[in-house]
Amino acid sequence: MRVVVTGGAGFVGSHMCDVLVGRGDEVVCVDNLLTGARRNIAHLESADAFEFVETDVCEPFDVAGPVDAVMHLASPASPRDYLEHPIATLRVGSDGTFNSLDLARAKGARYLLASTSEVYGDPDVHPQPETYWGNVNPNGPRSVYDEAKRFAEAATASYRREFDTDTTIVRYFNTYGPRMRPEDGRVVSNFIVQAIQGVPITIYGDGSQTRSFGYVDDTVRGTIALLDSDHPGPVNIGNPGEFTMIELAELVLELTGSTSELTYEPLPADDPTQRRPDIAVAGRVLGWSPAVSLREGLVPTIEYFRERVLGG
Repeated sequence: MRVVVTGGAGFVGSHMCDVLVGRGDEVVCVDNLLTGARRNIAHLESADAFEFVETDVCEPFDVAGPVDAVMHLASPASPRDYLEHPIATLRVGSDGTFNSLDLARAKGARYLLASTSEVYGDPDVHPQPETYWGNVNPNGPRSVYDEAKRFAEAATASYRREFDTDTTIVRYFNTYGPRMRPEDGRVVSNFIVQAIQGVPITIYGDGSQTRSFGYVDDTVRGTIALLDSDHPGPVNIGNPGEFTMIELAELVLELTGSTSELTYEPLPADDPTQRRPDIAVAGRVLGWSPAVSLREGLVPTIEYFRERVLGG
């Protein structure tokens, strides 16, 4: 296939490009490098099957030649990024979604939207199935990301209904792994960087809130399985293993050999108290389940951060 990946120079997007090129697809990576980085795709740029286009998908864009699939992964995804770039986050979820949908519609391509577990907000249903509508504060500080993704899902579903565009939606649950930015502000990168620097590990709230962490290889594998299917989504892709923030911090300390202490700060507004995916649909429809445990996935992630933070 010839696949357009928006946000392809980002953390998850670059891994997606790797796997697509590796299996023989041609990839057009589209990114404005707001939170992505050329270093993530530098190893691909000499490949005949890979093309990088630096552009902002919030503006109308075209890709010459045939396109078989469009994967819309572009968006700031960490709280630090979307709080620093609130309007850009809202625009990539709205204008960027429309523009990438228009490309898929014009090319007769399959369209995949990368959505997020944040559409569930602070859930009062646990674990969260795709049928749960969520509990989101529509005008809180996190809403710029939550509602951008909810709007993107609505737009994607509407193109399917009105124009018969071949669309699908995947919802990610706290993906982590190599190529995360050390300063991106997500809990896994925060804890690892603080641990290897030997500074106190910052826990927000009392540390009892939970998350489920999906290793990037599992996330990409599930996403491509959904792309290759004819399922319209949404489909949760995540690891149902559930950990408190204190448990995550203790595991990071163990694996890094760090003696960093734990410090506590007030919990940010609207921070979810619990999060765990119901992945029954992914198992039934895609035959997918996660293969990498949190302990296993943290090992290469820590190695990557050691090189980035300590090695320059």
